[in-house]
Amino acid sequence: MVREYVEAGVERLHGAGLRLFTKSELKEIHSATMDVLMDPGVLVTDPAGRELFEKNGCEVDHKTEMVRIPEYVVRKALQTAPSRFTLAGRIKENDVLQEAGGKVYWTTFGTGVQVLKFENGKPVVKDSTEADIAETAIITDWCENVAYFSLTVSARDWSGKGAQDVHETFASIKNTSKHFQHIDPVGTNVDTYWELAKAFYGGDEEMARRRPLISLLLCPTSPLQLHTNAVQVIINGAKYGMPVNVLSMAMAGATSPVHLAGTLVTHNAEVLAGIVLSQLAKPGAPVWYGSSTTMLDLRRGTAPVGAPELGLISAAVAQLAQYYGLGLLPSLSCG
Repeated sequence: MVREYVEAGVERLHGAGLRLFTKSELKEIHSATMDVLMDPGVLVTDPAGRELFEKNGCEVDHKTEMVRIPEYVVRKALQTAPSRFTLAGRIKENDVLQEAGGKVYWTTFGTGVQVLKFENGKPVVKDSTEADIAETAIITDWCENVAYFSLTVSARDWSGKGAQDVHETFASIKNTSKHFQHIDPVGTNVDTYWELAKAFYGGDEEMARRRPLISLLLCPTSPLQLHTNAVQVIINGAKYGMPVNVLSMAMAGATSPVHLAGTLVTHNAEVLAGIVLSQLAKPGAPVWYGSSTTMLDLRRGTAPVGAPELGLISAAVAQLAQYYGLGLLPSLSCG
């Protein structure tokens, strides 16, 4: 990527912005979130995750699987979470610097399960395959305006055969020189992703940690739940220095309060719980404040990602991410 150099003291806007809250109002949202993290807390179904929370000062009920996270634990995690980190490409020209309040980048998004192709001049919809992943990765590599490759479609030809996610990872990093973010990682297979990334560096573990080729995305289950796979992705990603995107997909009127203010607090609590876990696993682990939170379309029972409410929420969480000094990865920045 081409770096921009400016004179000392020069301030730039990296894209348009929409500010919805004052600093005092952000503090109020933070305070409400701290109340939620203590009562009722977060459901954590993974025993290893609960033990990690418990060892670091959280109140844990192993029978109900509820974890109460005190504010001092949250603040300590926010102090160790980095405000900037690099997503490495296979070539340095494709490196992407992620930083709080920094430049806005574009990525692909998914994960789709079908592709539209033309056969004999006619459009045909088919289940996506590993070959389709390779093709979209190659196209992304060509697109100068796309900073890195997020998994676009799934390898459904491997569905039910085991290690589908591993084939998706291999097809992706093999066919793009840009950074790869796995949107559907499997926590127990993060070790294998690590071995694939390390193999690119000839087995050099230090280089693989210093220049992570792969990052991971996981979603808390709304409302206020971290289930086993999400916990394992967070812990294992932190262990290997793979950037982890904790991305809430709360839905106002369905899995979170119908009022956007309540949804914002729910969203904030879910993301912060994941960020705290990453820092308990390994202080300094690179992590995003993620968002794909929107509202429920009551007529169709769907989650419209083009709704005005999503725009408002994304603008709100952008301010929260900057308030906490974290990088943001919202669904609105996906091309």
